[in-house]
Amino acid sequence: MENQLNYFKISRQEWYSLDRHKALNIKLSSKKLNHILSLNDRISQADVQEVYLPLVRLLEGILQNQQEKQKLQANFLGIQQKHTPFIIGIAGSVAVGKSTTARLLQNILQEVYPNKMVRLITTDGFLYPNAELKRRQLMEKKGFPESYDMDRLLRFVDDVRNGLPAKAPVYSHNTYDIVAGEYEVINQVDILIIEGINTLQLPSNQQLYVSDYFDFSIYVDAKEELIKKWYLERFNMLLDIAQNNPNDYYYSYAIGSREVAMKMARNVWQKVNHPNLLEYILPTRNRADLIMSKGENHLVNELFLRKY
Repeated sequence: MENQLNYFKISRQEWYSLDRHKALNIKLSSKKLNHILSLNDRISQADVQEVYLPLVRLLEGILQNQQEKQKLQANFLGIQQKHTPFIIGIAGSVAVGKSTTARLLQNILQEVYPNKMVRLITTDGFLYPNAELKRRQLMEKKGFPESYDMDRLLRFVDDVRNGLPAKAPVYSHNTYDIVAGEYEVINQVDILIIEGINTLQLPSNQQLYVSDYFDFSIYVDAKEELIKKWYLERFNMLLDIAQNNPNDYYYSYAIGSREVAMKMARNVWQKVNHPNLLEYILPTRNRADLIMSKGENHLVNELFLRKY
């Protein structure tokens, strides 16, 4: 383990050894792991045991501390203690594997806490609808901070934190747009995971971060050349899936020249994902409580745990 500024640098082996009691014995079936898996990602039972169960042990202690702090505050104020959800934020680049991390963590936490409600939402639902993006001339900047209704996202998280019913808009990756009139309702949740590229970014009002509401935050990291490779591989797989479905957003690319489609994807990376990563996503990395660093084959090989 190494000291690096305000983070402890921990190898995967060291991280696994920190879970000294190995009290959690959660094993997810191959079927469930495959269901959790995002396109062109990888996870294994070894990842569950060596990376995620130690993480859940750490979260268990932080959750207990949160509850004790709330109890102490309520006693000090002479008021009845309110139920406050435990909120985890997960950030990182497009195609780095955030969704897999979020779903895997949700499934393990639900196994560990069978009597608690553990929910997951993505910030994709807080993108402006395509019609609004076109009106604002932002379609080519979809995914940049200005393409999100960050004020709405902040109100959503504030409602969750205060125990109020909260509605998250639904985003379809098939149509590449918000689904009009559909919402995920979050109510009386015990643990909420919020996943998205913008979960650690500062909103336009410059007053609150969404992450100000988080009890713990994770940044999934990798070198850009790896992320770009994964992005292009995933795009190619999406074309394979879309070629027999005219309703799929990628259908028009799938039935045309694959070479032209892949050239377009490389152009999107260079003009959209590359600057978005460098200017807006990567600068938020050092706001995370835990950085999970991935190498070849999506393997988490190092972790950086914030000291303070």
